[in-house]
Amino acid sequence: MPFLDRLQLWADERPHDTAVVVGSGRFNWAELRDAATHLLDRAPATTVLAEPNSVAFVARYAAAVAGVRRCAVLDPQWPEAMIGELSARLGEGSTVSGGVLADGDPASTFLIGLTSGTTSIPKAFTRSRRSWQVSFEASIEFFGLSRDDRTLAPGPLSASLNLYALSECLYAGSTFHTLESFDVGDAHAAIAHDGITRLVLAPTMLRLLSERGLAGAVDASGIRSIVCAGSKLDARTLEAARRWAPHAVIYEYYGASELSFVSGTRLTAGAPLDIGGTGIGRPFPGVDVRILDDDGRILADGQYGNIGVQSGMVSNGYLWGDDGHALRCLDGWYTVGDQGFLRDGVLHILGRRSDMILTSGKNVYPHEVELALASVPGVEAAVAAGAPDDIRGERVVAGIVPACGAVTATQVRTGLDGLLARDKWPLQYYVLAELPLTDRGKISRTLLLDWIKNHDPRVQPLG
Repeated sequence: MPFLDRLQLWADERPHDTAVVVGSGRFNWAELRDAATHLLDRAPATTVLAEPNSVAFVARYAAAVAGVRRCAVLDPQWPEAMIGELSARLGEGSTVSGGVLADGDPASTFLIGLTSGTTSIPKAFTRSRRSWQVSFEASIEFFGLSRDDRTLAPGPLSASLNLYALSECLYAGSTFHTLESFDVGDAHAAIAHDGITRLVLAPTMLRLLSERGLAGAVDASGIRSIVCAGSKLDARTLEAARRWAPHAVIYEYYGASELSFVSGTRLTAGAPLDIGGTGIGRPFPGVDVRILDDDGRILADGQYGNIGVQSGMVSNGYLWGDDGHALRCLDGWYTVGDQGFLRDGVLHILGRRSDMILTSGKNVYPHEVELALASVPGVEAAVAAGAPDDIRGERVVAGIVPACGAVTATQVRTGLDGLLARDKWPLQYYVLAELPLTDRGKISRTLLLDWIKNHDPRVQPLG
């Protein structure tokens, strides 16, 4: 079961306690149960939700996963044609009349997830109710989520990070807050006036909230925990977050849409950060992690290869979009192609094999280079890629967005000393007017190389 049986329990035990707050709208537990139950007669076998954050969204989502129903949550900012094609592929099917607001068979599918792939249409995978129940138990234990917490996840509910945080809170009986759309001022107002104790967000949002919160004297002393995912924390973000929310334990974790949680780390106040490092903590509760070669053989400590996972949280696989390199099973271990290594029980992430740069016979992962560059003073963000080279095969190049003012290549090289092996240093640096992003907001190394090749004005050689 995901969370509906628990929702009924909280509605019976604490009907008037606040369950969900979205901007100025809110539901207590009884109101949420009643609103979702009212929608059951109109809830089809498969519901496609593609709409902004609202309390109505939460009620529709709850009704959409009742009994044997299943739900797909799409980004409402995707092109209208893409949303239409995905909706047609998924098909709502006949209405499942009536029923009660309760969880269905644990082995049945309740959620269809969408993740970007090599084609213009996202890959679609499915999750069972049991997989999320196992995930809830693991994440509640790891993050220390309690019924007294007030969680703010200020991003869109169409993003898996925030949809999971909502569902986790419904399962745990903990109040969930979000915004109608992300706004730093609105997030600060919620933190200051709604007694927020826990944040769930991406590192970029954490930096914005922390730095502007410090500048505006927004009190975050009541925040007890911060959960970050999406990319590894850099030193600047961590330092700002610790100053702004001095009592918060900061968690960061690695996972994948198809695998759920894999590993994570807990940074207490004052704990040192692995600056520029690739470590991302120890395996999550209930998760076993191994590093495998392409034949599924387990590799020794320190050797890099495919990150393989065994847990009850792994998805069921794909409805469409499986290119053979996405979710694979190697002798019972599941992998999405991320490369890494284990050292003394800590998982280190290197990145996707398809991104690997082969230069002068050495493997260099852009992710490792980018982590190191992002830790250099004066660097706001960085992207690395492999450019064709007649002598080396490929050469490492890097685009840098300066933090403020100007930064020189000499300053960057000096800052890299001790953070990254010299044979992995970029040979060329470029200053970027903006990060090269896909239409879905993801970093594109291919686009960086295109900008360099075509002398795009957004990229200039860094002297």
